[in-house]
Amino acid sequence: MADLSGFDLTGRRAVVTGASRGIGRAIAEALARAGAAVAVTARSAENLQDTVTAIEAAGGRAVAIAQDVTDVAGTRAAMAEAAKALGDLDILVNNAGMEEVCPSLEVEEALWDRILDTNLKGAFFSAQAAARAMVAAGRGGSIINICSLTSQIGIPTAVPYGSSKSGLLGMTRALAAEWAPLGIRVNGIAPGYFRTALTDVFYQNDAWAAAMQARIPLGRFGALEDLAGISVFLASDASAYVTGQCLAVDGGTLASL
Repeated sequence: MADLSGFDLTGRRAVVTGASRGIGRAIAEALARAGAAVAVTARSAENLQDTVTAIEAAGGRAVAIAQDVTDVAGTRAAMAEAAKALGDLDILVNNAGMEEVCPSLEVEEALWDRILDTNLKGAFFSAQAAARAMVAAGRGGSIINICSLTSQIGIPTAVPYGSSKSGLLGMTRALAAEWAPLGIRVNGIAPGYFRTALTDVFYQNDAWAAAMQARIPLGRFGALEDLAGISVFLASDASAYVTGQCLAVDGGTLASL
């Protein structure tokens, strides 16, 4: 019989960026349920109170830390604060992100920089700071980058976003190869169609929603709980021989294209 104890995160310390709502909050709560102590970050620590309260109400441990991922010095300080509050770092989930749809002929430099600085630059320097803490502790760790279907397919009017998420996939693979000797695994999760505050504007269009749902082999949009198991798996020893991968949680969408 297979030993499933590897899924237990008791004693592990995790940081989840962009955890005030949506996917980030769902992943933070999942890691806490599996036993991890979790530092949740967002631009305002006040916006994280609901996440912290939910984790603590379920018997977990959580701390809220302010982090603007576009600020490199601030990101390094936030990761150091998380390591101090939790007593080291074992897991990082790079979830903080943003999207603004815009026809490519109308994209301005400010929009490009805003999206790339958040989704790609912010993820890299968060990973770097967390990895430094992991190396200093000498235990290795797991970094999970929240990629996207746009990491692998082109979506009209989402070129800056798709570019950032394609870059994040490349970064995931490169860091996995470089940091494997340090005991740090780096993987990605590519959510399919999930209705969150970030994407809600699309789902308000009934025609669009019906058309997208018809393209999903499992016949439904993703629910946030669909991301819990894969997050715990990649954060835990159950995936000890998995690195450099990006696992789609998309109801079969990519497979059917």
